[in-house]
Amino acid sequence: MKKDKKKEKNSFSKAKKPNVLQASRLKLWPLFLCVVALVVLGGYILTFESGFIFRAQELNLFLYTSLFFKQCMVVSGGFLTWLGSYFTQFFYHPWMGTLLLCVWWALLAFIVKRTFNIPDKWAVVLLIPIALLALTDFTLGYWLFYLKMRGHFFASTIGFTAAVAMIWLYRSMPTKYYLQPVTIFLCVLLLYPIIGFYSLLAALGMGIISWKIEGKTTSQRIIDSVIAILSIIAIPLFYYRYVFYETNIINIYWTGLPLFRIDKTYYQYYIPYYLLVTFVVVAAACYSKKRNKDVTKVMLWGLAQCGLLLVIAGLTYHFWYKDENYHKELVINRCAENLDWDGILNIARDTDEPTRMIWMLKNLALFRQGQQGDKMYHYKNGDKKCAAPFTVRMTQTGGKTLYLNYGQVNFCYRWCLEDGVEYGWRVDYYKFMLKCSLLNGELAVAQKYIDILKKTKYYKDWAMHYESYVKNPELIKKDKEFEPILHMMKADDVLASDNTLIEIYLLNIFANSDGDDPLYQEQTLLAALQMKDIQMFWPRFFHYAQLHQGQHMPIHYQEAAYLYGHLENQVDISHMPFDKEVVDSYNEFMSAAQQYGGMSEEQMKPLMYNRFGGTFYYEYFFTRNQKSY
Repeated sequence: MKKDKKKEKNSFSKAKKPNVLQASRLKLWPLFLCVVALVVLGGYILTFESGFIFRAQELNLFLYTSLFFKQCMVVSGGFLTWLGSYFTQFFYHPWMGTLLLCVWWALLAFIVKRTFNIPDKWAVVLLIPIALLALTDFTLGYWLFYLKMRGHFFASTIGFTAAVAMIWLYRSMPTKYYLQPVTIFLCVLLLYPIIGFYSLLAALGMGIISWKIEGKTTSQRIIDSVIAILSIIAIPLFYYRYVFYETNIINIYWTGLPLFRIDKTYYQYYIPYYLLVTFVVVAAACYSKKRNKDVTKVMLWGLAQCGLLLVIAGLTYHFWYKDENYHKELVINRCAENLDWDGILNIARDTDEPTRMIWMLKNLALFRQGQQGDKMYHYKNGDKKCAAPFTVRMTQTGGKTLYLNYGQVNFCYRWCLEDGVEYGWRVDYYKFMLKCSLLNGELAVAQKYIDILKKTKYYKDWAMHYESYVKNPELIKKDKEFEPILHMMKADDVLASDNTLIEIYLLNIFANSDGDDPLYQEQTLLAALQMKDIQMFWPRFFHYAQLHQGQHMPIHYQEAAYLYGHLENQVDISHMPFDKEVVDSYNEFMSAAQQYGGMSEEQMKPLMYNRFGGTFYYEYFFTRNQKSY
């Protein structure tokens, strides 16, 4: 009898060993899954979005002053934007900002698991809010320039983490002494000024999960739900009426969320937020204190996990903003600031159909290298529309760089000022306004912006470098960035209306002026060339030749002169010393045009571009009606 019991005990212990091993493996599964997922996600961000997140911190501002904190706190959810701005500044080092973002997402996964008691075997569910929060950041595209909310990149993650943590606190409170309904009320009352919308989301989750907590009576559940609803409705109204006067009443329930509104509200950008709310509702409704931790059908469980993981990864990648030209614009803007003209040209060379901003910054790079007259048309010309559902203006995305470098410093300053008032002050605006003030000789104004930037973490040294220019203004003329700009400031720089069309405005300003400064005068010739205005071209061309006697005439200027001389015969070009390659390419171009004469223009364009794409001849006849913005 004893032997039978011993055998039974041994067999029982043997049967249990695999389950114990399986349970220990399951406990490690959430940690392993989250670590791998965050490493992959962080690596992807660093590889493909470094320019984007670096630009995000330039369009952010965090000042280490009490006044800045007070300014953030004048609206509900202000602390969230203050904290989000604090963390966003670390994108100055993309690896550091990405690491901090991933750490926040790891913390969120831990809190979600604890709050809703997610089983180890369904740990893949923890990746859903992380994927949605990643999409709130990396589906922005051109909204990066138009969002008025500070610290957006971290604000949504921090706010959602706080909301879930409050639900966990509520669930952990004893059911007696009405501690749980008091927790709901105090959560909204105390946290609404700090995290805005996310305190209301927490109250919603508490009201739902109250029906799933064991040991509560029906009356207790009803009381909790009613208090949650009343708190969500009444407390924002209370703060609107008696505390936060700067909040619009239509926004009181959404404070702490970005407003995707320009000419209208673009609701498609709120989809990740709708899904985050849905996640909280479903997770709270499915909450159970007791979970079956065993996996009886390993194969079926594995397939389900892999399937859900593939769906999450696939949808995240699908909706991720991946416009190539947009990312190139971000990089070349940074290249322009660093005076990396070769970097701009390398990107432009690798672009099949550029936006107008890429085209203009490429021209700026060539002009700074003294090669625009020889190589301007060696790059693809294009006017690809910006990938955004709203109208994008170059004044916000890169126009300030162009205005500054072409000597229109007052226009650069004007747009910084207007955008600062409209979208909020940012590091990028202060940097431009500082440079404009130095170039205009307004040293006291420049010192004001230096003092502001010295209160930042990463731009203090940058500002102190320019402080030496205030103390010794002669350094401005010797600066490698400012010296060419001073040549461009020969033009009238008065504030007129550019109608936000920077390219057209600059072309008209230069084409309708002239000067004896060789660098400035060449820009007037280039403007006339790009406008294809024959009457403007000839006086600029002859003046250029006079200022550069004994020097080789750039190829594109020769091509234009040779073409215009044959088109109108108003100027005798027979004695001009044209390069043989210019004459030969013109003759070949005209022969090819006759050869393809039976084709439509659209049929001819690719054939002619393959042979003559780098010439002014092709540009004059086949590039037209391009739209600027």
